[in-house]
Amino acid sequence: MTGKATVTPWEVKGNIDYDKLIKEFGVSKIDDELLSRIEKHAKKKGLELHHMLRRGIFFAHRDLKFILDEYEKGNKFFLYTGRAPSGHTHMGHLVPWMFTKWLQDVFDVELWFQFPDDEKFLFKKELSLDDTKKFTYENMLDVIAVGFDPKKTHFIVDTEHAGIMYKEALKVAKCITFSTAKSAFGFTNEQNLGAIFYTAMQAVPAFLPNVLDGSRRPCLIPHAIDQDPHFRVSRDVIPKIGYDKPGSIQCRFLPGLGGMISDGKMSSSSGDNATVFTIDDAKTVKKKINKYAFSGGQATIEEHREKGGNPDIDVSYQWMTFFEEDDEQLKKLYSDYSSGKLLSGELKSILIEKLNSFLAGHQERREKAKKVIDKYIYRIKSP
Repeated sequence: MTGKATVTPWEVKGNIDYDKLIKEFGVSKIDDELLSRIEKHAKKKGLELHHMLRRGIFFAHRDLKFILDEYEKGNKFFLYTGRAPSGHTHMGHLVPWMFTKWLQDVFDVELWFQFPDDEKFLFKKELSLDDTKKFTYENMLDVIAVGFDPKKTHFIVDTEHAGIMYKEALKVAKCITFSTAKSAFGFTNEQNLGAIFYTAMQAVPAFLPNVLDGSRRPCLIPHAIDQDPHFRVSRDVIPKIGYDKPGSIQCRFLPGLGGMISDGKMSSSSGDNATVFTIDDAKTVKKKINKYAFSGGQATIEEHREKGGNPDIDVSYQWMTFFEEDDEQLKKLYSDYSSGKLLSGELKSILIEKLNSFLAGHQERREKAKKVIDKYIYRIKSP
């Protein structure tokens, strides 16, 4: 990281140096050999290698080779990711979910999706349990709208599924010292007890399916790089209670509208104007992008035509790298903007059209999700 950049499970800000982050967190860069192996499996399903892999948006991993080795031996893994419900879903949340959906399609595997409502209640003073319950429901609709297979997708809510999670969390917690928690998360003596215990609950879905069905499947966790400290601790502990270390695959952050340098990743707590939510209408999206998206263009049209813009710092272009799947179209945008052929306002218009087209379909699926939400929530079986 450069300057005063901060990356923790609860705060991301500043200009992130991802190569440095790889070394600091101890993750491994996804290399060409791993990409080729994943691409081989994608082609078997008639799919291309995901654009987020092609462009290095998903850029790092832990034990991805082990996961693929096991899969190619015939031992299917399962996926685990989640969403801590503290507000409405924004476009940044969708990035790992869209990729996770692709993984489910390619490898035909189960997804266990955790809603750790306890986390947000414990870490945000302003949130009540009623608040987290409301946002859990709202967030569930967005997850369903991404298109996960209801037969292979299981939602677990920490406060609702404590009956199957708490005993396993105790096993995890017994293996974690307060010293380890302080070192991993920066806790002080002022931290509430629940927050200190919470990481044990976040570890449970990485092996819970094996507890429930007596299997020995490996787990792969797609997530943004800021959540890695939780899973570093989990990987040290889970083998001590009899299960394999979970593998993980990490992605870069979708920058906030002000750019990574000013406000880090997109965040629900950054204010409505810095964030594009999945429930925003077309007019609102247009206003936010036009007014708040940081531009890499020049001060005047004449200067821009002469010198060109800088797509590497332009938020509209950066967002297109996440949401435009066509490599040739993206390459053309880069070239046209760099040369001055494409103006900043024109690039913003292209992004606005892309987002509103996407959100129109997403919001339609989101509304339909209200009728099928029960199909996704894991039902605890009676003994």
